[in-house]
Amino acid sequence: MPYAGGEKETLHASLNLMREAVLWKLEGLDDERLRRPMTPSGTSLLGLVKHLGSVEYGWFVESFGREVEPLWFDPYEGEDMSAGEDETTERIVAFHARARAAADRAITELPLDAVGRPPWRDHTVTLRWVLVHMIEETARHAGHMDVVRELLDGATGAYRPGRSGV
Repeated sequence: MPYAGGEKETLHASLNLMREAVLWKLEGLDDERLRRPMTPSGTSLLGLVKHLGSVEYGWFVESFGREVEPLWFDPYEGEDMSAGEDETTERIVAFHARARAAADRAITELPLDAVGRPPWRDHTVTLRWVLVHMIEETARHAGHMDVVRELLDGATGAYRPGRSGV
């Protein structure tokens, strides 16, 4: 974390910290446990990673007029919240990585005051607002993943051993 960094650098580092926590929650689990629904609404670790990839593409890429890869699911119908039987762990994790890389390019190339318009909203947003929103979104779902992981195997913690957030 850049304790004395600039605004964009600090926001991006905070988002990356939450992204790392999300991916850490997947480590050491087999495919069955990664996709097992653990709440009445069907929340699973793999479904949350798919959702986070989808929203990274939507907010950082699509909102700023950049090209999003063709999706095999409809995020507007909630199909990004679960992992289907035909969707491998590798496919979803790779999708998330591509979305993250595309988002990182937008974050690097655009100024914080750049204005975009999400096609699903009737107002514009700045990159600064999207960064803050995605820190909130990713942290929220990382918290969900903390609970799901604890229910699956008892593992707890916000960060990899030896890594702290602040």
